[in-house]
Amino acid sequence: MSTRLQGSLMVDIAGTWLTAEDRHLLRQPQVAGLIIFARNIESPRQVRELTASIRAVRPDLILAVDQEGGRVQRLRQGFVRLPAMRALADNPNAEYLAEQCGWVMATEVLAVGLDLSFAPVLDLDHQRSAVVGTRAFEGDPERAALLAGAFIRGMNTAGMAACGKHFPGHGWAEADSHVAIPTDERSLDEIRAKDLVPFARLSTQLAAVMPAHVIYPQVDAQPAGFSRRWLQDILRGELGFDGVIFSDDLSMAGAHVVGDAASRIEAALTAGCDMGLVCNDRAAAELALSAAQRMGVQPSPRIARMRGQATPGIEYRQQPRWLTAVGALRTAQLIE
Repeated sequence: MSTRLQGSLMVDIAGTWLTAEDRHLLRQPQVAGLIIFARNIESPRQVRELTASIRAVRPDLILAVDQEGGRVQRLRQGFVRLPAMRALADNPNAEYLAEQCGWVMATEVLAVGLDLSFAPVLDLDHQRSAVVGTRAFEGDPERAALLAGAFIRGMNTAGMAACGKHFPGHGWAEADSHVAIPTDERSLDEIRAKDLVPFARLSTQLAAVMPAHVIYPQVDAQPAGFSRRWLQDILRGELGFDGVIFSDDLSMAGAHVVGDAASRIEAALTAGCDMGLVCNDRAAAELALSAAQRMGVQPSPRIARMRGQATPGIEYRQQPRWLTAVGALRTAQLIE
């Protein structure tokens, strides 16, 4: 039985089509995923053509996007403008609307040939973190878990696996991990009582989890995504989570605490991440790839669980299920 470390990379590309250099990168066996950003997107048709060209190079790649709703929505032109999750909570039938929202999001993402959106956000809105804010369903952990669970049901019904983020909760730390190294000074018991609740309640419904680039100094000196204490002892051990662990983007400032891109991918995979994201920096991606090759990593079999389970035809907007879901969101004035 092999004892080689399991792990792989998720990378990105610069434009709206593949270059020869992109194809070379995607053929490397240590690369198992690709994430697209707004710069890669012009229209639904163009995204379908792009994903088809990627699958022609590597049919097994997991193709992802951040399509949470609100301000974090990469697919815009020709797609439903989804509400921020916090807007759902104020409705009397919030649970039903959350499920419809999850279904609509997943259907549109799957229809252009992508496998998953990194959603839902399970962070709590403590009215402290500007980077979380309205991306969170709620400040109350039980209600956040209820609404996120409904959103996940919608995603799953459409054929998409769910990824909860940012474990164990980014809502208390005030700094933005995209540009700084946030800290959360609370004790593990305080975090367990609040921010861990949605992850614990939904641990069997989540196919994947993305840890936060936040340091919780009372628990571990390393950010959660580089911490065996958080990923192995607490997430896998205490919560019994057996899904995929995706690192958050290792190019973010919150990840720089452990060194260069080679050090970051090594730290993330060694701590227990199944896939490390290295985005918006091709030189860093190539450095991380060289490190992964040197480490002799092989992709985790868990990654296959993230593959989309349906590909809606381009006529999905004529289907009764679509009309019902969009009608409900429109009636609640959550979409135009």
